[in-house]
Amino acid sequence: MDDEIPVRGRSRAEGRTITNLHHYRAEIFYVAIDKICVEMDHRFSEGSNIILDCFSCLDPKNSFSKFDVDKLAHLADIYHADFSDDDRGTIRDQLETYVLQVRRNASFSTCEDVQSLAMKMVQTEKHLVFPLVYKLIELALILPVSTASVERAFSAMKIIKSKLRNKINDVWFNDLMVCYTEREIFKSLDDIDIIRTFTAKKSRKGHLPRNFI
Repeated sequence: MDDEIPVRGRSRAEGRTITNLHHYRAEIFYVAIDKICVEMDHRFSEGSNIILDCFSCLDPKNSFSKFDVDKLAHLADIYHADFSDDDRGTIRDQLETYVLQVRRNASFSTCEDVQSLAMKMVQTEKHLVFPLVYKLIELALILPVSTASVERAFSAMKIIKSKLRNKINDVWFNDLMVCYTEREIFKSLDDIDIIRTFTAKKSRKGHLPRNFI
């Protein structure tokens, strides 16, 4: 890795050289990491990063080493529609009591992720003792699903509204989006039933064969 090689993109006559280590580290590895970081910044806004950072505090590994009361209490302010004013006033005390109890409880030491933590809370009925904490865990579990659904919807928009169909109106576009994103449901529908329903909505110039009726 310490061998000298000519600088790529430069004339050999210039005599400029770099080591193999510099080439693979600076010109390949660092560039790849920068591109990944840029892509992540494009996909996740600053608000999304804050939410993900707060939810990471629920990680039960290493005896809840990442647990942060301030960040988790801030989630109640972000999801204000799911927490009342009284909930936001008492959630901090509930979080502090919760972390003390689960750290002392040996059964929680086997939890490896938020999913197993939620299951353990139900088994030990801690979800009844700490309902606000359990609500945060529920929000953490549904977050990846909602994020993936939104990503798929945006991907579908690019497929449906292409350059050749950029003048499509909003109503027709919304209908196509529903059909595309819920295509697994539409695959289970019978085409003949769809044709019959569409035909029955109003009279048309063309008439279907009798075997369709």
